[in-house]
Amino acid sequence: MESKEKTVIEDKRPLVSVVLPAFNEEAIIERNLNVLSEYIKTLEDEYRWEFFIINDGSSDATGDLADAYAKDKDNVFVLHHMFNFRLGQALRTAFFNCRGDYIIVMDIDLSYSPDHIGRLMAKIRESRAKIVIASPYAKEGEVSNVPWHRKKLSIWANRFLCFAATKDWFSDKLTNITGMVRAYDGEFLRRLNLTGMDVDIQPEIIFKAKILRAKIVEIPAHLNWISEKSKDKKVKKRRSSIRILSSIMQNLLAGFILRPFMFFILPGFVVFLLSLYPIIWSVIHTIHEYKNLAGAEADYYFRLTAAVGAAFRSSPQAFIVGGITLMVAIQLISLGLLALQQKRYFDELFFLGSTIYKDPRMPKKRGSL
Repeated sequence: MESKEKTVIEDKRPLVSVVLPAFNEEAIIERNLNVLSEYIKTLEDEYRWEFFIINDGSSDATGDLADAYAKDKDNVFVLHHMFNFRLGQALRTAFFNCRGDYIIVMDIDLSYSPDHIGRLMAKIRESRAKIVIASPYAKEGEVSNVPWHRKKLSIWANRFLCFAATKDWFSDKLTNITGMVRAYDGEFLRRLNLTGMDVDIQPEIIFKAKILRAKIVEIPAHLNWISEKSKDKKVKKRRSSIRILSSIMQNLLAGFILRPFMFFILPGFVVFLLSLYPIIWSVIHTIHEYKNLAGAEADYYFRLTAAVGAAFRSSPQAFIVGGITLMVAIQLISLGLLALQQKRYFDELFFLGSTIYKDPRMPKKRGSL
């Protein structure tokens, strides 16, 4: 009887799906999977576990090694992509198939040490958040052994995206929107209709979660590109899988998606302010010329026209520059207002669609998005 009661209690432990995207990781995958498994054993009193390894079209033995590791384990699953579809598709494949009450995404190279899993799980259960992000840029976070240019790019990209994602109605202050290592509420994540194919899936998740007013929090993390397990001479040095130019463009695009109107309205106001100087100069000189013609025997319209003509002859560039910049400013601000309107339409439609999807009368598919 005691054994049966114990089994019932254990069955009530939440199921946690650990997602591990992998591309050409044959040098480290077997070792790091063992490291993760050993750490997970320390948490088995609190959680049930399943591993999803996504072999994203690797050209080396990554897939074979993952299959060998999972062969005698009923909670380890390996999913293979025929081609390298990049990070976004790898994550969507995993999200579609995993069953966990919670989902943890980790980097297979263990640039974030395994203990982040326990801290992420503790935070998501304590805070009841929908997403918990491991952020090396949060207070008490740390970054080690990352090339200077990659570190600066990541910091400024996240500052830009965090600014773009800021909402007056949303109080959470984030420092890391591009980071992959996160904990998710499984049911919530599976309801998001994600389309990102590469690293752009990270800000997309945050963007859509914010539309749904989901709670998002961070924990301080340590990002270390040279882990203790990769110091073996047989293991190749870690190289960035993100192309710099591609990363910049994708971050800009993600910022545009998060807040498109700021790409138009802010530059529009800057151009408008620049247009004020030549416009004010033209007005002042027109008034001055009008006063000079005040004593002439002519009607009001003629004097004003003559005053404008005299002011134009004295400085035609002021009229031209002022007029052009003013028109550009009006166009940019108008585009910004249209983009704001379109974004609000999208927010409302996405919110409505997600609400309908949550309707208990709707048929549910295991792991569906």
